[in-house]
Amino acid sequence: MNLLHELNDPIQYLKGVGEAKAKKFACLGIKTIYDLLTYYPRLYQDRSKVNRIFSLQNGQKETFSGIVIGHTNAAFHRKGIKLTKTCVSDGTGYVYLLFFGGYNMEKTLPLRTKIFVTGRIRRYQGEIQVTDFEYEIIDEKERELLHTNRIVPIYSLTEKVPASIGQRMIRQAVQQALEKFCNIKDMLPAEILLRQQLSDYYTALKNIHLPESQEEYKKARNRLVFNEFFLLQLAFGISQKKIATTEAGIRYFTCGKLVDTFINSLPFTLTEAQKRVIKEIMDDMSKPIPMNRLIHGDVGSGKTVVAACAALIACENGYQTAFMSPTEILAEQHFLTLSRLLQPLEIRLGVLTSSTKKRQRDNLLDRTKEGKIDILIGTHALIQDAVIFKQLGLCIIDEQHRFGVVQRAALKEKARDKDNQPITPDILVMTATPIPRTLALTLYGDLSTSVIDELPPSRLPVITRCRSEQSMDKIFSFIRQEVSDGRQAYIVYPLIEESEEMDLKAAVTMFEELKKVFPEFHLGLLHGQMKVQEKDETMTAFYNHQINILVSTTVIEVGIDVSNATIMLIEHAQRFGLAQLHQLRGRVGRGGHKSYCILMATEKIANMVNSNIPLNQIDDTIFKGAKRLQTMCETNDGFKIAEVDLEIRGPGEFYGTRQHGMPELKLANIIYDAQLLELARKEAFALLKNDPFLTDIDHQDIKKTFFYEFKDRIELGSVG
Repeated sequence: MNLLHELNDPIQYLKGVGEAKAKKFACLGIKTIYDLLTYYPRLYQDRSKVNRIFSLQNGQKETFSGIVIGHTNAAFHRKGIKLTKTCVSDGTGYVYLLFFGGYNMEKTLPLRTKIFVTGRIRRYQGEIQVTDFEYEIIDEKERELLHTNRIVPIYSLTEKVPASIGQRMIRQAVQQALEKFCNIKDMLPAEILLRQQLSDYYTALKNIHLPESQEEYKKARNRLVFNEFFLLQLAFGISQKKIATTEAGIRYFTCGKLVDTFINSLPFTLTEAQKRVIKEIMDDMSKPIPMNRLIHGDVGSGKTVVAACAALIACENGYQTAFMSPTEILAEQHFLTLSRLLQPLEIRLGVLTSSTKKRQRDNLLDRTKEGKIDILIGTHALIQDAVIFKQLGLCIIDEQHRFGVVQRAALKEKARDKDNQPITPDILVMTATPIPRTLALTLYGDLSTSVIDELPPSRLPVITRCRSEQSMDKIFSFIRQEVSDGRQAYIVYPLIEESEEMDLKAAVTMFEELKKVFPEFHLGLLHGQMKVQEKDETMTAFYNHQINILVSTTVIEVGIDVSNATIMLIEHAQRFGLAQLHQLRGRVGRGGHKSYCILMATEKIANMVNSNIPLNQIDDTIFKGAKRLQTMCETNDGFKIAEVDLEIRGPGEFYGTRQHGMPELKLANIIYDAQLLELARKEAFALLKNDPFLTDIDHQDIKKTFFYEFKDRIELGSVG
């Protein structure tokens, strides 16, 4: 049987479902047989151990069997609901099943009926009673039990799902589907199954829903996880092939003269990692195939300088660059940094945000359209219809995970050649912090990846400590000493203004308090609600040492580069994410001076962090904040921090994966299934090497499954 030919049948045609139940299943996203069979259990209950009634333990969930020997109807006085007590015996004792709601149990469970029961045991007034239970009749046909006396699947049921859809209904539908479609053809070639020692597809589906043992479950899960990764990597591979064969890119014939001049003008020496990545970009841009490259590295590794080299290659060949950042303050900071770095080369830059004044904006748009702007930096304002480039050749997208797929595609579509015909620009995307390899393969598997895995020699490790409010006087004395020695400091708060709902310090309020604590110093205030001009003036004053202590919210977490700053004090640090804390810490330690990051937390959390309890001994659900702060105190390595962050938050939260236009992984976990991910990518790319667009007759089941899973989402693959 073709894998999807009949599995695409609507679920209503499955025995025991029908049109009415099919509408209820649709609330779970289950519309076809394929949807049903890939709606995997969220957990399992082992009900295979059958206990004798006399040994049942109070308060435990247990499984037992017996014969129905009587029914008693009574009033459930507290709520006026009818109660039926059904007595079951196995010869060693008696158990009463409590049915509420007036069920006719005499008809449903006639006397002498043999049943299995799994439920919560309660000893009450001398009786053994069972509540919150499932039962199953043992019929003479000895049909395989589904709800008891086995490992039983438990499925996710959301609040939106009608109460009439329960675990029994899903299990019964799954069992019917497995029996009806037992001849499903496997989409994977036999050689892959043999090479990777994988179960066949039908066996995997059967054992993921109705495993007989833990070993069967593990084999089934491995096969289905491999499937998910394999299809995802096919998507990336096909996207790469599509771009390479169907989209004409820009071939830059001159690659290096302007870059060499730029590098020689820098007041510092590039790291070997920066040089390697610049060469990778040059190689990409010298080919007629569109570049689609991701750059990631630690905080302060020099990604902006590398991006500037890419922009210079475009400029040298007569093309413009669009540099899109997620926030106004970051766009402004990139503009100031690049203006300073590129000033000797007389490169024409502009910055466009939603706060740009109309007169300045109109002038900037005209110059961009006329080709008199070489690099236009901005926020999502760059994708507005009014922004027209004369010859856009390169799109640089900073912190690209903070932009939606459609926004990134809109920027790409602005590229035109000199005859105003659409062209495919080169795409360079950057992330603010390192990405774990498994996440990079899952989210950015269609991009070529460059890692800047080396920091400049001048970057010293930042000394990081966790302290509580009790230490504040000593901390203020320490800040006073550092600033008196000519250094500068940041003090960061989670809120702009105080809130009645949250007992947290706020930047605006504490700014006034801190002016009283440090009357001898100049303090500045920076937050997201300030006007752009005010932000620029504050940042310029801090950069020029006219402000000694900058009181701020997290608007400074990315892109701010003040080499004289040596102290980062973060209030309520347990409320910040690990990547955010690492970014904030990255604002100091940039000038060769010994630098410090002080993480303020509650006394309880600070004591936990400083007691050196191993991370794996801290309860995730209660002390995630302590885990994050302990990690910060233990290492400055952004790659290690990224791995811990991924472990704590999980892949779903790490980078807002829903924005990427890729299907969610139903079973696979990129942390624990990293080895399967690598194997699946290897097999997928090997298959595409010989059959780039799955035209081989032996690969049609793969192709149909692939397009069913991805539908039209593959079209956005070329914008990361």
